[in-house]
Order: sequence, then C-alpha cells, then structure tokens
Amino acid sequence: MSRIGKKPILVPDRVKVELEGGYISVEGPRGKLSLRLHPTIVVKAEDKYLYCHRPSDNKLHRSLHGLTRTLVSNMLEGVTKGFEKKLEMIGVGYRASVQGMNLTLMLGYSHPIVFPIPEGIKIGVENQNLLTVSGADKQQVGEVSAKIRSLRPPEPYKGKGVKYASERIRRKAGKAGA
Repeated sequence: MSRIGKKPILVPDRVKVELEGGYISVEGPRGKLSLRLHPTIVVKAEDKYLYCHRPSDNKLHRSLHGLTRTLVSNMLEGVTKGFEKKLEMIGVGYRASVQGMNLTLMLGYSHPIVFPIPEGIKIGVENQNLLTVSGADKQQVGEVSAKIRSLRPPEPYKGKGVKYASERIRRKAGKAGA
C-alpha cells in the first residue's frame, strides 16, 4: 500500500472543503482552489480528515493514489499558509519594480521586460534585486518563478542572471590568460 496515499489529511479549522462530482474545492483565508480528481481515486471526508482510496493495486492506481493525496494536501496548505519562491537578480544594473499588475525587469537588454502578473500571484520586490513570488497554488507559483528565471538564466562564467535564492551556480573557469 502507498505510504503517502494512506496518510490522512488534516483539514484546518478555517478551511471549507467541498467534494462533489469528481471535483474537490478548498476555500480558506488565502483564496479558493479546485481540482478535478481522477475518476478511479475516491476522496472521502470523515470528521476533520480527508482520506484517499484506490480501487486496486494496479500500477496506475498506486501512482495516482499518492499523487492525489499530495495535491489535496498542497491545496490545503496553500489556502492556509501559501507558498513562496525567492529569486535573486545578479548583474550590474539588474533591477525590478512592480507597477500595478506588471513586473518591469531590467536584465541587461536594450529594453525593459514587462512581465504580466497572473491572477492569484503576488510579487514583492526587496531592494530592487530580490523578488518574492507568492500565492496559494504551488504549481502556479513554481511556474511563474520559472518563467521569470527563463528571461535571463544564470550563466556559468560570471554568475549573472536571475536565479533562485537557494540555487547554487556551478562556475566555470574562463579563458587561460597568457
């Protein structure tokens, strides 16, 4: 049996969970999220816990069992605590600013890059070169962070670019000087 899938999920007090028609909706202080469940996986609410059940030990059912439990758990954590990723911009003149629902980035190109901030995501800028991407949906936070990083990925020679705060860039040696 799946070790992850069989763990019960505790529903916090301030969270409202609705299970109907193959969908699960979770509403909490940080927002509302919904997920379409796979038809073979059943999620049941008992007391203050949610349980995921699978119909058989088929390989597909085993993999979906743990996945569904983790997705539901992440939804509950997202609407109560939220998720965040921190990005650093390293380079001369690299800076960011938020204007309305747009993030303006100066990343060494001849023009500023205007990145529209999706709904449900908040981006904070600290001292012009540290970004904090936060939101209730873990997947959306990761996707927006990856898109911002892909605008100028860190290069291995000088380390310039946009990187995750926890990321370590492996540096290469430059040309051997005479």
